Amino acid sequence: MARDKDRHTWREGYTTGSCAAGAAKAACLLLRGESLTGQIEIPLPSSARLTMPIHSGELHNSEGKACILKDGGDDADITHGLEIQALARLISPQGEVHIRGGRGVGTVTKKGLAISVGESAINPVPRRMIREAVREVFPVEEVEIIIEVPAGETTALRTLNPRLGVIGGISILGTSGIVRPMSEEAFKTSILPELDQAVAYGHKTIVLTPGHYGFRVATEGFKVPPEAVIQMSNFVGYMLEEAAYRGIEEVILIGHVGKLIKVSAGIFHTHNRVADARMEILLAHAALAGLNLDSLKHLAEFPTTEGATNELLQMGEQKLLHHLAQLASERAQAFTFGRLRVGTIMTLLDGQPVGWDAKAQRIVEEQGWAGGLQLC
Repeated sequence: MARDKDRHTWREGYTTGSCAAGAAKAACLLLRGESLTGQIEIPLPSSARLTMPIHSGELHNSEGKACILKDGGDDADITHGLEIQALARLISPQGEVHIRGGRGVGTVTKKGLAISVGESAINPVPRRMIREAVREVFPVEEVEIIIEVPAGETTALRTLNPRLGVIGGISILGTSGIVRPMSEEAFKTSILPELDQAVAYGHKTIVLTPGHYGFRVATEGFKVPPEAVIQMSNFVGYMLEEAAYRGIEEVILIGHVGKLIKVSAGIFHTHNRVADARMEILLAHAALAGLNLDSLKHLAEFPTTEGATNELLQMGEQKLLHHLAQLASERAQAFTFGRLRVGTIMTLLDGQPVGWDAKAQRIVEEQGWAGGLQLC
């Protein structure tokens, strides 16, 4: 990939979730007796629409089968080029859309993920995308959709899935349906105009968030003006410095606890291949907070910070999460030598705030944003 490529020509791709939804819709069209045109259009979570090329499709024994090749655009990852297949079967004239994974799609075996133990590793947003795409062909019929990835089992061995307890294949992922270039050079070139726009709008207080998920939490959950929310990917330190350089005065970090907990330990490049000490940080501070050894061992069994955080809430230990948020704010302020005032709000995957500090609470109140944060 050329590093001097003009930022306006970076090519976007689409997620495995989009591929699964497109293949499912194409398979349903075949099942309805229609011919495929070579492309398929699906709805995205943003209400926009995405058109993708169909790799193959066939109707056999009253079962539609279609395939779309995963395309990561100019930020291709390990799933780039994989065949994402969907099989569609019509069950009855009226009923639900049943979605499950077949060969090459992993099965969840540990608690703490967005999908329950025993279920196929097809995340909630892709499930919704598949269902909505199918409903454009079969509005009320009962349909079974099976998602398969022929090379998924071997590909998954080179991902975090085995460690997370997802066995037998890859996960079908994506929160926006679109893969936007997030390599370091591409990101740093392409995202700064968003920061400049926030300044142009007169914002002295902004939100920095890792990605699309946090953007949605900030704009929909806290009603932050969209132009004041900047997606920073993994480059926390870089964006804090750039914000200070542009005269921003206050920043709230909003994002999933598994990402922002790293900032609590002074980690400012949060990609998991650079720094993946989420559970270690959580357990260290849980120990410092006085949790006994049995509780620490129990928390250590969770494969994700999502699961461990839920357990802490059940144990009545939310103060620990507030403390971690405060540490993240202190480390971020120190990183910019006090040029920024920083607050932090850590959330779960469903957007529920679970840890925040007094600075975040004050900023939210002063800006008139929604949220109703009250430290316990």
